[in-house]
This record gives sequence, structure tokens and C-alpha cells, in this order.
Amino acid sequence: MARRFNVAVAATAALALGLAGCSSPSSNNDSSGGDTDSGKISTQSNATDPNAKGPAKEIEGARPGGVLTVQAQTTPNTFDPTDIYYVDSNQIGKLLFRTPTQFDIRDGKPTLVPDLTDLGTPSADKLTWTFKMQPGIKYEDGTEVKVEDLAYAIKRSFAHDVFVNGPAYQLSYFKDGDKYKGPYKDGETYSGVETQGTDTLIIHLKTPFQDLPFYMTFPMFTPIPKAKDTRQEYKNKPLATGPYKFKTYQAGTSLVLEKNTNWDPNTDAARHQYLDGFNFQWGGDAVKSQQAVLNSNGQDANAINYDVLDASLIPQITGEKKAQLVQGESPCTIVWQLDSRKIPLEIRKAVAKAYPNDQIWKASGLNDYVAEPASTVMPPSVPGYEKYAPVADLTGTGAGDPAAAKAMLEAAGKVGFELSYYYDNTKPLAQQVSQIKADALTKAGFKVKPIGVSTADLRTKKGDYDAPVNMGQSPAGWCSDWPAGGSWFPVLFRSQSIAEGQSWGMLSDAALDKEINDVANLPAEESTSKWAALDKKIMEQYIALPTYYDKLAVVQGTNVGTTTGDPTMGMPNFSNMYLKS
Repeated sequence: MARRFNVAVAATAALALGLAGCSSPSSNNDSSGGDTDSGKISTQSNATDPNAKGPAKEIEGARPGGVLTVQAQTTPNTFDPTDIYYVDSNQIGKLLFRTPTQFDIRDGKPTLVPDLTDLGTPSADKLTWTFKMQPGIKYEDGTEVKVEDLAYAIKRSFAHDVFVNGPAYQLSYFKDGDKYKGPYKDGETYSGVETQGTDTLIIHLKTPFQDLPFYMTFPMFTPIPKAKDTRQEYKNKPLATGPYKFKTYQAGTSLVLEKNTNWDPNTDAARHQYLDGFNFQWGGDAVKSQQAVLNSNGQDANAINYDVLDASLIPQITGEKKAQLVQGESPCTIVWQLDSRKIPLEIRKAVAKAYPNDQIWKASGLNDYVAEPASTVMPPSVPGYEKYAPVADLTGTGAGDPAAAKAMLEAAGKVGFELSYYYDNTKPLAQQVSQIKADALTKAGFKVKPIGVSTADLRTKKGDYDAPVNMGQSPAGWCSDWPAGGSWFPVLFRSQSIAEGQSWGMLSDAALDKEINDVANLPAEESTSKWAALDKKIMEQYIALPTYYDKLAVVQGTNVGTTTGDPTMGMPNFSNMYLKS
């Protein structure tokens, strides 16, 4: 999610890529503060409850009132629902945007439930899905949500030249999705989406897409009235349907949310509105912020920081402070990308040989609470994951071997090959990590060109596949959009992934495209066991260096109520949060 992207993209605060993580600790996924994180990342499942109805089950001990401060070092890049794909903005979006379906987190596991619509009904050939809308849903201004608004928002998502960061499954799976360019260029007549009456949305596919109801939890499916679509300006004040709405927003720095009085809890099966509002603050130093939250002086007692727990603070997580540690599940793998269009395979192998995983792990503040070394594409949380024998030098561990890497470059006649990447030059830890990386690769015989940019510009720079770099592009990690290999391989490794801006390694291989499509088109019970073989085959191309599977471990103030994690995002579940007093 991510999601992360896709979901998501995730990484440590020290690497300035931004998110929280994936885990194993307490059985109820809360801030119970176990002694250490000694468990294993657990496998998620595709659970559904088509009969779920609002209001959401009350949270034991929750009380209304107060404003929660939420802090992080990395800045969300957009709040336009069509363009959201990073897990932090996606999680915040759950406070703002209602979607056709949504996840209700039950005992730490996600269950798909209705939201604006039911869970959908497929046709016999699986190429047409029909969704029925709930009546009486309103926007923040009191106007009624119409099925035409939902159809318009979906059509808007095809303007991928405008909303370059948003999810792109629709371009591959929806009928004529590869031809239609959205309402701005091609008008609103589109064969993949239609409405009937006042409550029926119909989606036509060009190939079966069994996970469509799961995909429709994303913010890009929130309704947008055509008359209110301000295109690139919509991100600055999107129209809310969820329990909260924008009050003030300063891009890159802060967002204040207040209650949406036109949200009806009786129509919502998963969200709450305990708090009077949220105060999101970005850009501060992660470790300093976490320390302040742990100290909980004054208003810091009413705060949570969603940067991953820095290793330097672990000794403090004892006694009463154990209750301030929030742990939970996450569906993400973090990587360092290598652009296969610009770096030949033998050079990519040399980079892997020299890569200083252990030094970066330590400098980044990673620890067993927040990370587990990775050696695969899919994390252990995804059904179908298999811990196969790691591909050479792709274990997420090791000090690197610059001498052996240099010998590989010499054999290939490539000594002095230039490697370039963007990094955050405003944060000391990010600078330190970049220097460790550059030193190791320089010793290996590479010419290394780090390009420093600001925190606010980092995501945009990394997302530009035409930029003058050949490593470290986004997504720097991936989180399951839903628990299945189908939310990994079709979106990350097919040729079209490059144009969609969601590629690992920028692969363009027609034969691989066919393999991925063939598995994706199988029923879930058949496809699940086949993803692992593709996982290993892709890893053998050295298009990304797997670094770690992340885990959720963040800190909260002493006045923050019991916080649960959202395993679909690896983030705190803001929709259930409250203050104790």
C-alpha cells in the first residue's frame, strides 16, 4: 500500500524515504510493549465480510475530545486522492476519503468490508463487476455523493500524465485502459466505467481481475464531483467524505484536520471520530522528535511519531515507557534500486558485491524492532512467499567486498563506471548513509555521484525515471496493496511499469511480461504457489538490492490511548485513535 508506494514506498527516516514498518510482536497488534521483537512476520489473508455495517465497533476505553499531534521527518508528497500511493499519505487519506470498499482491522488482521458500496458482484466471465452504492453519503459541504462522482474519479485516474504517482492497475486491467487518457484529454466517454440509475457502478475489464474489490480501497476511488475538480490544485484542499476534513494545510510542513460534521458513523463499518482533530507536522529530525514524544512533556504527551524507532532509543523502552512503544504488522520490502537500462548486469552484480549493508543498517538506526534483513521480493507476510536459497550477495546483510567488486569491474573493463543517485542533503543521518554508500562503491572502483536535494523534493526527484541518475529511484520499497503476489509482480516488473512510474529495475522483457500475466490470470488458489519461482528469477537479474522487510515500531506520548497498527500500511491506525484525557 503503497502501498506503498503501495502501497507504497517505505524506508527509514534516516534514509529519508519515509514510512513505518512491518512486524510480529503483540498478538493484538497494539502498544503492549513486549520485551523484544522476537517473533516472526506473520502471513496475512484475503478475508472479507460483505455484511459488515456501520457504526464501527467501539474501541474499549476510548473517549471523545482532544487534538492528536502526529509527527514524521518525511513529507507526504500529495493529498490528491488520485495521486496518493505512499503509505503515509494513504493512511492519512483514510481519515479524509471514503472509498467503495475498505479494510476493517480486526485483531491485527485486515478484513475487507463495504464502505461507499458493497463488495461487488462479478459476471460469469469475470469481465464485468457491478457495485451498489449506499444511499445518503455526503461530502463535507453537505452535498450528496453521487454515483456519477465515483465514475468521474475513476476516469480521472487515467490521466496518468497529470497524476504520475497514483496506482495504475486500471491501466492494465480495465477495458481500453491502455488507450483512454482521462477526462482532460479524451472526455468522459470511457468504455470501462458506466453507471446505472442513482446507485449502480459498473466496471468493465479486459482481463479478469479477481482482486478488484481489494483494489477499490485506494483513495483514487473516492468520489470527486466534476465541478469541484481543480486538477493540480485539488491536492491543496480535497473534498472530504470521511470523518475529518482539511482545516489548514502548508505543503511540506503541516496539515491540520478538523471534524467533518457531515460524516455519518452509522454508514461507516470501520472508522471512528473520537478526536476533535489532528495536527500533522513534518520535516523535523526523527530522533529528536521521538525523544520528545518519549519524554512526553506538555503537549508532547498528546503526540505520536510514525518514523520507525531509532536504535539509539531502544535502551529507554523499559519500565513504564514500554507502553509508549507501538508495534504491529506491515507488508513491505525495502530495496535499493539499480536501473537495468543504464547499468549492465555484470556491473549490477559488482554493486551487490560491494554494497555495505551492515554499515548502512547501523548508521540508519535500524534494529530488530523495525526491520528484518531481506533476500526476496515478497515479504513473509504475503501468501506464496518462499524463503528460497538467497541469490549471491542479495541477502540484505554483509559488510560488502570492495576488492572483489573491483576485480569484477576490471574483468569487465568497466573500472570508473559512474553510479549516481539522489539523497536528502538536509538531514545529517541521510548524509551519513550516503557517504557510507559512496565510500564503499568508490573503493570498489566506481565513480560515485550523489546528488543532494531537499526533503520536500526528494520523492519527486526519485520518481522521475528520466532524471540523470541510475540508482536509488522510487519506489524504494513496496508494500502489498492487498495480500497477494498479484499486487507485486504485475505492477513492479512488467514493461509498462516504467511508464506507470512504479518499476523496480526498469525491466522491459516481453517474455517476462507473459510469465507474469499468465500467473496473474490464474485463480488465487493456483497462482499463490507460483509467485515464488518468479520472485527468484527476477532477483537473479540484480535489478534491486533487497535490504529489509520492515516492521511497525513507533513511539507515542503517555496521554495517547491504545494504538493499533494497520497491517495493510504498516502505519498506526489513525481512524481508531483517541486521547486518554
